[in-house]
Amino acid sequence: MNKFKIVPISRKYAQNVRTAMQDDFGHQLIETVATGSGPCRVSLKPFQKGVDKRILLTHTPFELDNAYNQPGPVFINGEDVEEYADIYRFPPEIKANKKSFPITLIGYNNEQQMIFTRIVGDDDVDELINEAFDQHAAIAYLHARNAQACCFICKIERMG
Repeated sequence: MNKFKIVPISRKYAQNVRTAMQDDFGHQLIETVATGSGPCRVSLKPFQKGVDKRILLTHTPFELDNAYNQPGPVFINGEDVEEYADIYRFPPEIKANKKSFPITLIGYNNEQQMIFTRIVGDDDVDELINEAFDQHAAIAYLHARNAQACCFICKIERMG
């Protein structure tokens, strides 16, 4: 059994962004038809190019204000969608498409300091997440990021 849980951007947060059409950084948002696969950071499902509407916003997945905040661009679905529910495994549609979604895992301690990085490459991301938590007790949580674009995909919390 996996020793982690996946934490997407919350549905409530996404609803607030859609309602205000402004992100936490004061940027006005625009909804466009998807030209790329995404994924949506709420559902963690790829967008259908030319079909789905998506909203681009600036987001930081951190709670503490420090050098590792890494605010950056993320997409959410323009429509209300359910949060990713299969939280005890990495999203299979992202995992299966290594070409569109090359993944880097970045580990942080409780003080939000970066203490671990690993490019997933051809390895199994679920196995690497378990391995990172097993071998590095100081990792409080991981972020999955696109290894090419560097944008945040989801948070991964240690279980137990």
